[in-house]
Amino acid sequence: MASKTQKSSASNKGKDKKNDAVSPTESLAETAHPDDIFPMVLTSATQELFECRADEDVTGDSPYKLLRKEAIVVDMRTRAAVSDFSPIKQGVLDYPEDEMLLVFDRDFTYGQSFYLVLTVEAKERLLRPPELETEEAEEDDSEDFTIQTTPVPQPWVPLGSDREIEDETFTDSRPRLKYKISRIRREFGAPVIFSDRNAVETKDGFMECASYQDKSFSLKEMERSGGTQAIPDVISASTQTQWTYPKNMCTQYEPREFSEEDKENCLQSENLKNFVKSVAVRFELAIQQNEIMDVFFDDWAALSEDDAAFGGKADTHLKEYQSFTDLHHSKERTISHINWHPSIPGVIVAAVTERLSFEERICGSSKLVLNPSLILFWSFSDPINPQLMLECPDDVFSFEFCPSDPNIIVGGCMNGQVVLWEISAHVDRLQGTRGGGGGKSMSTNTTVLQGFEDKLESETPVVRYCAVSGIDAGHKAPITDIQWLPEGFEVPRTGVPVENKAGTCVQVVTCAPDCCVMFWDIRVPWAGTQPQGEKKQRAEERPLDNPHGVPNMFKHLDLAWKPLMKVSLPKIDSSGEYSPIKFCLRHNTSDSQVATVNAERTDIPDYSLLRVPSAKHLKPLEDVCTKFYVGTEDGELIYTDWKMEKDNDSGRLFSPKPSHRYIIHDGLVNTVRRSPFFEDIILTVGGWTFAIWKEGVMVGPIILSHCSQTRCTKGCWSGSRPGVFFIGKEDGSIEVWDLLEKTHEPSQVQNITTAQITSIKPWIISSKQHLLAVSDHLGTLHILEIPWTLRSPSSNEKQSISKYLDKEVERLIYFEKRQEVRAKEKRDAEAEELRRRTQPVAQEKSLEQMEEEAQKEYEAYLATEKVIVADMGLAED
Repeated sequence: MASKTQKSSASNKGKDKKNDAVSPTESLAETAHPDDIFPMVLTSATQELFECRADEDVTGDSPYKLLRKEAIVVDMRTRAAVSDFSPIKQGVLDYPEDEMLLVFDRDFTYGQSFYLVLTVEAKERLLRPPELETEEAEEDDSEDFTIQTTPVPQPWVPLGSDREIEDETFTDSRPRLKYKISRIRREFGAPVIFSDRNAVETKDGFMECASYQDKSFSLKEMERSGGTQAIPDVISASTQTQWTYPKNMCTQYEPREFSEEDKENCLQSENLKNFVKSVAVRFELAIQQNEIMDVFFDDWAALSEDDAAFGGKADTHLKEYQSFTDLHHSKERTISHINWHPSIPGVIVAAVTERLSFEERICGSSKLVLNPSLILFWSFSDPINPQLMLECPDDVFSFEFCPSDPNIIVGGCMNGQVVLWEISAHVDRLQGTRGGGGGKSMSTNTTVLQGFEDKLESETPVVRYCAVSGIDAGHKAPITDIQWLPEGFEVPRTGVPVENKAGTCVQVVTCAPDCCVMFWDIRVPWAGTQPQGEKKQRAEERPLDNPHGVPNMFKHLDLAWKPLMKVSLPKIDSSGEYSPIKFCLRHNTSDSQVATVNAERTDIPDYSLLRVPSAKHLKPLEDVCTKFYVGTEDGELIYTDWKMEKDNDSGRLFSPKPSHRYIIHDGLVNTVRRSPFFEDIILTVGGWTFAIWKEGVMVGPIILSHCSQTRCTKGCWSGSRPGVFFIGKEDGSIEVWDLLEKTHEPSQVQNITTAQITSIKPWIISSKQHLLAVSDHLGTLHILEIPWTLRSPSSNEKQSISKYLDKEVERLIYFEKRQEVRAKEKRDAEAEELRRRTQPVAQEKSLEQMEEEAQKEYEAYLATEKVIVADMGLAED
C-alpha cells in the first residue's frame, strides 16, 4: 500500500506539473462544471439554517451534506429571490427523491464554495465511488505479507575450525618454576622498631633501578593469527532462605571508667608529663589563633554576591524541583489557575477544569454532573496525594485567597457564579507533615498496628462551598478574573471610595466577557436595602440542619448573593461594549490614616456579624485612585474609571466611557500584571506579543516586543528582581527576559513541557530558595527552582531599571513629537505642491534675455566691488 501511495502521489505531482503548462482555454474547459451539478454560494445565514457551516459541519475530509427537498422549497417560498437556491429553483422542483446532496468545494474546483447535485446518478456516484483500486491494493498487501517467527537455535556442527583453535592455543613447554620464601622461626612475633635514617650515609642504603632499552622486548610484530570461539555462558543457581522465629533482644551498654588509683597513676606518669611539655607550645598557639580569627569560617560562602561579576554563577537555568499530578482528578483535565497559600509554606493550590470545547460540554453535560469540578491543595510533604479538595458548582477559572483571612477563598465559575469557601477546620491538616495520611503527628501514627489504620484519615477530605451567588444575578459568561479590594477602603453603589471601618477585606471585584465588571460585598446586607418580604421571610425561617458540615459564616449569601455595583465598559468611538478578560487594580490605592490603622490590626472578626454600613455615615477618601486597566477579548487595553456618573435628566447612575484605548495585541489579553517594585509599571500579554506600560503615559507602551513564532499564553513578574519577568508560550517553553542583560530578545528560553503553559506564579521561600510554579494544559503542575542569577538582584538594580524606563518614556514622547512634526511637514509639502500646480506656468526666457540679465548682474557686482574697495582705501587713483 505504501508503494502504491507513493506512486499515486508521484503521478499526482506529475499531473500538477502538466496542468501548470496548460493553456488558458484548456483550464477553462476543465473548470467548467458538469450538467448534473450547480455551483453556488451560500451565505452564513443559509449555512446556519441548513447546518452546513464551512469547516465546522462540512470539512475537506467530510464534504457531503444531505438536504431535505421540502426544506429547500420552503426556504425559496419564504425568502423568494433572496434565497440562495432561487437560481436553481426548477432543478430542485424536478428532482425525484426527497433528499438532495450538497457538496462543500473547499478548493473551488468549479468556482464556488458549494455545489448542488441535480441528478440521482451523480449523487450515487459521489457517495459510492468504485472500489477497484482498494481491492487491488489489498491483494498486493496479501501477497507481500510474510509471517515472521522467532528463530530456533540449532546445535553447533564442527567443520574443522576446532583443530585450528587447538593449534593456535598456547601450552606450557616445561614445568613452571616454584619459589619458596620463609622466615626464621624465632623472628615471628618479635617487636618491630621503626626509625628514620639517611639513605645516602648508609652503605647499600638504596638501589637505583634505572631504565634501559632491551632489544629482546623491542621486536616489531609483523603478523599475528588468532581465533575466537563463542559459547553460551549458562549458570544455574538457587537459594533458600530459612525463616526463623523473631525474638525480642536487647543490649545494655555500661561505660568503663578508671578507678581512683588508676587515674592518679595516669596523671603522675612520666609519659603524660612529657606529652604535655611537647604540645604545650602548639596548644597555646592554637588557642591564640582561635581568639584572633575563626578557623572554621567559610570565606567562600561569605563572599558578597553583589561584588561578583554578572552571570558569574555557573547554574543559570530553571531546575525541576517537584511536579504534582493526580491520576484520577487530573486525568483529561487542564489547570486553569494556580495560587500559593499565603501563610502555609510548601502548599500550592490548583484549579482543574475539563479539557472540552463548548460543543463537547453541551453533548457531555450529563457526565460533567457526575464528575464535579475541584480545586486541589498540594503539599511538598506528599507529592502523590492532594491534601485537600474544594468542591465547585462548575469549572473555576480564577480564585484568590482573602488577604485578611487566608482561610477564606473566593472563586469565579464558568457559569458566572461567585463561590466562597472556608477552610479553617482543615488548617491543621495542611500544616502537618504526614505522608498520605491525616494531619496528625508521626508519633501518634506509630502506635497504630499495620492494617488497622483509619480509612477516613487516609482519604482526602472534600470541602463543600459555603455560599454561591445566584445565577440570575451574576455574570452571563465565564468569570475570567477575580480580585479582592484592599482593606483600606470600600466602594458603595456610587463607586466613590469611602473609609472601611471594619479594617478587613470585605469586597471582591470580578470580570467576564459579558461586557461588565462587578463589585461584590461578603457582609450581611444593610437592613434598609432588603425588601420587606425578604425581611419577613428571614425573620420567620428557622435554622435548618447542615448535612454537608459547611460553616454558617456566609449562610446569608448562599443563593441570595447579588453584586453591589455593576460597571459597564461602553466603546469610545462606536456603539457596543468591550469584553473584559483581565483587569488590574492599584496595590496601594490609599495612603490615608484610616488605611494605616486598619493595616495594624491583627484580629480577624467574624464576617457573619459584619453589616454593610450606610454610605451616608462614611467618610469619602479623595486620595484613592479609582482608575484601572482592563484587557479585552479582542486584544485591546482600555483605561477606565469605576466611578459612576449621574444623568442630569433621569437621575440614574451610568458608567462613563473609558478615557483611553490601545490596540496592541493580536489576540485576547491573558495577563495584566503590575510590577511588585513599581506601582505604575504594568505588563500585558496577549496573542503573539507582550508590552510594558507606564501609568500616566498615554501615548502607548514604553516597551513592545516583536511578534514571536509561538503564541504567548501567560506572563508574570519576578518576585525578587525588578528587571526580570517570565513569558509562557503555547509550545510549553518559558522565555526569561532580563532587561539588564538584553532588551531585544529573551536572555534564555527553556522548554518545560510539551503542552501549553496555562499559569505562572513565583514564590519566595527564603533568600536562598525561590520557586516558580508552572501549570500546563495536560493537568500537570511543575515546580521549578529559580537559579541564583535570576533571583539575586545586582547592586542598584531598581534604580537602573527605573532610569531605563524613564529613558524609554522620553524616547516614546520624542518619537511622538517627531511624528507630529513629520505629519506637519508632509501637510505643508502637499499644500505647496498643490499651490505650485494651481499657479500658471511662466513662459521660458530666450537666450538673449538670459545673457542680458547676467550682464546686468555682473555690472552690479563690479559697482559694489568698487565701492567696497574705495571704502577700505585700497583704490588706486
